[in-house]
Amino acid sequence: MKFPVFCSNCFSSSSDIVVNQSAHGEQTSQNFRVFSSNELKVATHGFRSSNKIGEGGFGSVYKGRLKDGTIVAVKVLSVELESMRGEREFITEIAALSNIRHENLVMLQGCCVDGADRFLVYDYMENNSLAHSFQGGEQNRTKFSWARRRDISLGVARGLAYLHEEVNPHIVHRDIKAGNILLDENFAPKVSDFGLAKLFRDNISHISTRVAGTLGYLSPEYAISGHLTRKSDVYSFGVLVLEIVSGRSVVDFDVEHGERFLVDKAWEMYNAHNLLQLVDPVLNGDFPKEEAIQFLKVGLLCVQETTSLRPRMSAAVKMLTNETNIEDVKISQPGLVADLMDVKIGQGHSSYSIFSKASTSTGCRSPQPLTD
Repeated sequence: MKFPVFCSNCFSSSSDIVVNQSAHGEQTSQNFRVFSSNELKVATHGFRSSNKIGEGGFGSVYKGRLKDGTIVAVKVLSVELESMRGEREFITEIAALSNIRHENLVMLQGCCVDGADRFLVYDYMENNSLAHSFQGGEQNRTKFSWARRRDISLGVARGLAYLHEEVNPHIVHRDIKAGNILLDENFAPKVSDFGLAKLFRDNISHISTRVAGTLGYLSPEYAISGHLTRKSDVYSFGVLVLEIVSGRSVVDFDVEHGERFLVDKAWEMYNAHNLLQLVDPVLNGDFPKEEAIQFLKVGLLCVQETTSLRPRMSAAVKMLTNETNIEDVKISQPGLVADLMDVKIGQGHSSYSIFSKASTSTGCRSPQPLTD
């Protein structure tokens, strides 16, 4: 995979950079545009607060209109010079997205550097994020029929299968959650926010890194050991599927029982042979029961504590489309990080930070993200 090569004067004015090689090795003529900061200021009316459509730990996102009329989303990352935080996310996002194309990945149109500010320009998504459109009450969820939920789950699975198995080097996202799934005008899902992503060569089984992600979606083996694998994303995807089918929050607070995790609830209902009761009640029974149970089982297979038992994303796609029959597949106990005290750093990693951020594409609060 080749990435755009930037020189210091490239960022002073708007220009086009041609990415010469796709993820599959074919020669392409995909344009990766380098914008001027003035161009983006004009597009967003000076990054006016009324144009803000999201805010996250890595920066704010604004809606903008380019001179040619194209509507875009502009992410602004401010670099903290001491830690270089923001710079890492900027470079990682470009490395991950500059020359890969998939219908279920957000499209990066270009970037800009201006002093300590870094700007990333994406296609604008009319329906914001899954967290924004889906969470926050029954009224929001009524817009999501079973067919729409099925298509979103499948789209995310296909996007992740492409990242994990088709792109070379492979890409592990590290922060799959509802807030990082954007929805276009037709509610087609686009995996977004690659600021935490890691690249995997073919001969690498895991990477030892500081823990990053979001509590509730965070795989336990990664949280405890700092060993990141593609199965870490698989776990997060499993939680997401349970969330989409059930309409429940990943972490609920109950006055009597304290925090309750969706993974625990799903496992409890599975053991009671009562998975159907977990399906979102706002659907009013208007869904194929066998398919709903199948999706919940796939979610539980993806969150199993033993990583080797979790399916690869390509296998998960086949399970969701019923190409692989899972009716008699035994599901083992899920893993869970129920407390931040369980999150540790592997040998050679001395610290991690906890911050409270909203999704980069929504105004909703996310459950306790972690970042390196």
